Amino acid sequence: MSHTYSIPFELIRLALGEDGAASDITTLSTVSEDEQAEGYIITRHAGVVAGLAVVAAVFHQLDERVVVELLVQDGAAVQAGQRVAHLNGPARSILSAERVALNFLGHLSGIATLTATCVHAVEGTRVRILDTRKTTPGLRALEKAAVQMGGGHNHRFGLHDGVLIKDNHIKAAGGIMKAVAAARNQAPHLLKIEVECETLAEVQEALAARADVILLDNMPEDSMRNAVELIRGSSRDVLIEASGSIGTNPARLAAVAATGVDFISLGALTHSAPNFDVSLEFA
Repeated sequence: MSHTYSIPFELIRLALGEDGAASDITTLSTVSEDEQAEGYIITRHAGVVAGLAVVAAVFHQLDERVVVELLVQDGAAVQAGQRVAHLNGPARSILSAERVALNFLGHLSGIATLTATCVHAVEGTRVRILDTRKTTPGLRALEKAAVQMGGGHNHRFGLHDGVLIKDNHIKAAGGIMKAVAAARNQAPHLLKIEVECETLAEVQEALAARADVILLDNMPEDSMRNAVELIRGSSRDVLIEASGSIGTNPARLAAVAATGVDFISLGALTHSAPNFDVSLEFA
């Protein structure tokens, strides 16, 4: 499946500047200006690749003469030792942009790979795996795109595009009922209102307040199952999300999915994904 996303050219420029790509003393002193090179980006283990379009943009931003041929698409499942991109052009430029390009690719592919593992763990259930706002500052758009490439789904992108009433909002507003009423009065009518609940009593209050989505936060599985039964037994069509200390262990995800929730949101997809090992090898 192909994926398109906006290329963060300003972020790439900052990353190249941070790495000193334009003044790479090692390469400038050891490689002649007219030296041409051909190479491949190669995976070191199996997973889902993400960020190849960013890789191409990194090399092109440093030197438009570098030709990057993508051998697979973003979101593709790959095997260890697989070639995912072919490069040809000035050796200096390829060497100087290498680390920035591989940093993007390794980080984003790690997110996509972890997401794919979590999605696989809940196959056959109603559950969708969601990300959260626990992203690296400046990288949110790319990280959320990587979640999609791994088969996951995006929760709200930022504070502006969804109403999620959490514990401190509830305390500040004076209770769930007051918080939901205030949100209904102020938020655009097309936005769903979600309420975070930690107890069955709070779930009952959120139902009474006519919340559209109920988030079961840090609940053990038996309490979660009871909450799902309570919500499904109501006369309203309410979506149910589970979150908080769930982790990415497949057995744990399967157990949470079995409670009957609609969504499992995982901050770990973006803040704890292992780096996906890739390398650039000259031919």
